[in-house]
Amino acid sequence: MAEYKFQILCTKLLDETTIHKAADQSINIDIISFIEIENINSQELIQQIQSLQSKKITAVFTSVNSVESVAKHLTVKPDWKIFSIGGATKEMVLKFFEEKSILATAKNATALCEKIIANKSIKELTFFCGDQRLNELPETLFTHGINVEELVVYKNILRPTTIEKNYDAVVFFSPSAVNSFFTLNTLPINTVIFSIGKTTTATIQSYCSNMIITSEWPGKEQMIERVIGYFNPNKISA
Repeated sequence: MAEYKFQILCTKLLDETTIHKAADQSINIDIISFIEIENINSQELIQQIQSLQSKKITAVFTSVNSVESVAKHLTVKPDWKIFSIGGATKEMVLKFFEEKSILATAKNATALCEKIIANKSIKELTFFCGDQRLNELPETLFTHGINVEELVVYKNILRPTTIEKNYDAVVFFSPSAVNSFFTLNTLPINTVIFSIGKTTTATIQSYCSNMIITSEWPGKEQMIERVIGYFNPNKISA
């Protein structure tokens, strides 16, 4: 049985390659999601999405879940213009839409808003989102005269779980996971926290005063590379 120098808790599913890469550096990664994604399959939503697929709308996706939830209800490939968060979300968009459909991508919602606003031709758009979506994007665009139609296509359901191990680090990817985690758990002050995005970090800070390392890039693999680089700085660049 392998002996690991560091124990990490990741709150989002990782591929086996990433887990093995960490293991090669004496880092064990346990995965507990703390949230469950539930697609909304109501007839009303399905009809809304299918009515939009024949229109030339501008769509915004800020998560993999929103892309998957919309794509499962499409019966044709729509002629949409798309703004998307980069990384895994962009990769998922490219599975269902032409690359030429993507007008711009960005590392977070703030940067994506800037690109939407900079495109002076955008007066309205459709934001496909979850029920726990943050206010930043629709509110920022509204203040710049851009009408945002929101379609909630999935739900974030909290699944709190009590952890028994002491971890050297915990990795969070969303405020929902943070809220779910701290419902039943606390962290020793020496546990390092890795966080994607300033909003996730702000949520963490409302629960504890641990050291937080924040990344603005949404990629899971890039985040784990930062973890490896933190604990083994001479073996991989962060």
